[in-house]
Amino acid sequence: MGVSIGKAWRLGMLSTNLALLPNNKRKHVCGSQQQQKKNNNNNNNNNNNTISWSLVCGFMLFVLGLISLLTGHMLSDLEWYSHRLVHPRLVANYRTPIDIWKSKLSKYYYGCSDPGRNYAPAVREQMSNGYLLIAASGGLNQQRTGITDAVVVARILNATLVVPELDHHSYWKDDSDFVDIFDVDWFISYLAKDVTIVKRVPDKTMRSMEKPPYTMRVPRKSDPDYYLDQVLPILLRRQVVQLTKFDFRLANNLDDELQKLRCRVNYHALRFTKPIQELGQTIVTRMQKMAHRFIAVHLRFEPDMLAFSGCYFGGGEKERNELGEIRKRWTTLPDLSPDGERKRGKCPLTPHEVGLMLRALGFTNDTYLYVASGEIYGGDETMQPLKDLFPNIYTKEMLANEELKPFLPFSSRLAAVDYIVCDESDVFVTNNNGNMAKILAGRRRYMGHKRTIRPNAKKLSTLFAGRHQMDWHTFARKVKACQRGFLGEPDEMRPGRGDYHEFPSSCVCERQYVDEELDTKIDN
Repeated sequence: MGVSIGKAWRLGMLSTNLALLPNNKRKHVCGSQQQQKKNNNNNNNNNNNTISWSLVCGFMLFVLGLISLLTGHMLSDLEWYSHRLVHPRLVANYRTPIDIWKSKLSKYYYGCSDPGRNYAPAVREQMSNGYLLIAASGGLNQQRTGITDAVVVARILNATLVVPELDHHSYWKDDSDFVDIFDVDWFISYLAKDVTIVKRVPDKTMRSMEKPPYTMRVPRKSDPDYYLDQVLPILLRRQVVQLTKFDFRLANNLDDELQKLRCRVNYHALRFTKPIQELGQTIVTRMQKMAHRFIAVHLRFEPDMLAFSGCYFGGGEKERNELGEIRKRWTTLPDLSPDGERKRGKCPLTPHEVGLMLRALGFTNDTYLYVASGEIYGGDETMQPLKDLFPNIYTKEMLANEELKPFLPFSSRLAAVDYIVCDESDVFVTNNNGNMAKILAGRRRYMGHKRTIRPNAKKLSTLFAGRHQMDWHTFARKVKACQRGFLGEPDEMRPGRGDYHEFPSSCVCERQYVDEELDTKIDN
């Protein structure tokens, strides 16, 4: 990809600054020239040589930085366009009408997260550098990202991982433990070749410790070197280290082997418990009996989400007061401009706007929708416009009222049920860029680029504001144009783009050969 723009810019600026620095503060960039000047007894010549050599060095570094900037940028563009030239089907797909139910290119890609030939086996418990305790943070899907990264960090440190502790003190107040949501035995056995995982620190180790486990919080998005430099020495000295509030504490961009490990954890090792799996599949089956295919919509229109967003949804002073009170729970949130946030595409669509987008894309009013959501702000009044556009709307409460009762006190288990139904849907529609939306988008790419629609909220907000000044045909055409690049197509994913759990590029491979004739028969 070449030198990054930021790196090249800094290099060019550094060279310019070097030429302007006073003599006594200048670093030894051109060492040989500095040595020649040091041996020169003529002070006037010394000063002249210093200035001239500094200018020459500065100019050369500036030119190198400029070349790196241009070549890096051009290489990035060439890689993107060459990918399209080598794959003419991507060009054809971009120009032809989109199949709203299924990507025509999904058959050319598959999930690939197996380790490489030189991948070292897991370090045994007795030979590891110590025990790593992890305290996850947030809701179910935020904790899922923390658990995934915990496994990777344990491998980086050659540590034995203790099954992570879930968050019991977040906004959702769910006291579920790891074993209540995930199949812990499967988790341990599936990752046995990657990391040694135990359910608890052995009593013998705990008794031998002179002090309690060392507790620390690492900075967000820390790279592997930070863990090796700052955490490993403490682990070696103390035997047991606990990392608290462990969410997004590992860098997004890692080498391919570690990214593939993330995929193995997220898409294979973290399997829900049998009761959650069975209830999720029961709801999926009931949806499929009513309709050949269905859409799952993650509305994310709960009061806490709306309050956190800082957006305004047309509910007058009542809405401003209610959401304002909820927003006070987060003392560090800045004051935001609702109009500014909407123009930036940071506001979730209303249920009505989601319905308008789907109808404009071509989904008919007899399409079946599964709505994954908690308490909808505004209740039935907010949902009615969506129901008018799509009468066949169902929720987990409607499809499994009795079976759901044991799960009702546990928000994470309810979220896990929604996760399963959304994952199994033919089309998944997100309504924000939160953790569940990103994780499911990445999983669906990994599992064959199943259709995933994310609203282009920045452009759609302008369209919705002016929709009464245009006819339906014009509105629908513009919505389709806005949504190009937001439908889960394979060409939306490029190395280095976005969060790894939304764009797992290291874990998606292209098929060398596809039997087009057989594939056509299967589709028919």
